[in-house]
Parts: sequence; structure tokens; C-alpha cells
Amino acid sequence: MSVIVVLLLASISVATLFLAAFIWSVKRGQFDDNYSPPRRILFDDTPPE
Repeated sequence: MSVIVVLLLASISVATLFLAAFIWSVKRGQFDDNYSPPRRILFDDTPPE
């Protein structure tokens, strides 16, 4: 039973770490890209089949 508690605490701490890293990256502007998405349609690199 103690193994389940240890694994549960470990998984919650890893999930909290990833959530904190995601929130930090959003606040730092890592996902702010207003230039690429509209132009990605215009410059398609895949050749027509």
C-alpha cells in the first residue's frame, strides 16, 4: 500500500512540474507567433500529387 502512495505522490509532483513549466512558457511568450500561421497556407512546401 505504501508503494501506491509513493507512486501517487511522484506522479502528482511530476504533473505539477510540467504544469508549472507550461504556465511559465506561456507567460514568457513562447507560444506568441502571429506571423507564421497566416503565411503557412500561402507557402506550402509539399509538392502536388
